[in-house]
Amino acid sequence: MRKGQALMEETLMLETKNLGISFGGLKAAQDVNLKIKKNQLYGLIGPNGAGKTTIFNMLTGVYKPTTGTFWLDGENLTGSSEETINRKGIARTFQNIRLFNNMSVIRNVLVGLHNSPSFRCTPFESMLRLPRHFETEAAMRNKAKELLRIFGLEEERNQLACNLPYGKQRKLEIARALATSPKLLLLDEPAAGMNPNETAELMETVRLIRDQFDMTILLIEHDLKFVSGLCNEVTVLNFGTVLAQGPVAEALNNPAVIEAYIGK
Repeated sequence: MRKGQALMEETLMLETKNLGISFGGLKAAQDVNLKIKKNQLYGLIGPNGAGKTTIFNMLTGVYKPTTGTFWLDGENLTGSSEETINRKGIARTFQNIRLFNNMSVIRNVLVGLHNSPSFRCTPFESMLRLPRHFETEAAMRNKAKELLRIFGLEEERNQLACNLPYGKQRKLEIARALATSPKLLLLDEPAAGMNPNETAELMETVRLIRDQFDMTILLIEHDLKFVSGLCNEVTVLNFGTVLAQGPVAEALNNPAVIEAYIGK
């Protein structure tokens, strides 16, 4: 292997090779190859039913791939459980927001922090209420407040999550995902249902996450303007296969991509 090639591979946060899955005789995704560098904002786009969320479900352990392999930061996680994959550093949001609606805003973030390797107590320490338990709880609460400040949610921290406006619920879901201390953040249709002002604000939030948390982000999005404003590279899927890959402008101007989106 050439030195330059080895250096490039060392910087990859996510790599998939020939990743695919079949349900009965239906191939929902096949031969999907991705190479996403550390600290990159990368887009996964395509028409409805193209297989985008299926890829996310394989990367997070919801589905077990039928074919292929994927690596996170050089570690093979193919076929691992959801819990293992989350612990290793992949967190996600969902197209339909999934919050604990009857919990407060800050409690939602604390749930994420309980899954972070940075805030772990042994069952013995927690059961006996040893000093380590209280120190960890205090540190978690301070971290939760810090995350809420970053997302502009500090004033609403004691409100029920269900009472937040839609745009702020989306921010809370992202904040909770970040609380798990991931290496790779998967955002599934983060701008869905947002008005133009909320979308513009979300774009700034996603950039802030990438820069402030040194985060690698893979996002699914139908809003091509949103994708163009954030990502420098994309993969376009159609019927579960890769239609185009590369720089955003180049991929979006590909005739096959234009046909897939708007027809002949």
